[in-house]
Amino acid sequence: METQNKFSSKKRAKSFVYAFNGIKILFTTQHNVWIHTVIAIMVITAGFLLKMNTTEWCFIIFAIGIVFMAEIINTAIEYFVDLVSPEHNEKAGKVKDLAAGGALIAAITSASIGLIVFVPKIYELI
Repeated sequence: METQNKFSSKKRAKSFVYAFNGIKILFTTQHNVWIHTVIAIMVITAGFLLKMNTTEWCFIIFAIGIVFMAEIINTAIEYFVDLVSPEHNEKAGKVKDLAAGGALIAAITSASIGLIVFVPKIYELI
């Protein structure tokens, strides 16, 4: 017989604690995230200075979020692979490479969005 889990505010609050702990792990262990954070701050600052419109903000915020999401998923995959395959394993290495490739694609896509949004604004200033 299947048991139904009833909604619990305490359990929901605890899930946020776990999620924020994951974000803390990301920021305290992954050097690439520090680079992404600096770039995000620069992009947000440029957005204010260049007076981006609401649509442009939506694209930029989405792009920044996708990069951080890809980095956290990549990190989770790396930790999991290290757990299940602590010794060197060619297939485990491929899994890690694929996860890192996904994060790189997210970063390249975000940079492309940034160029599409910012180049015309910078061109107007010239």
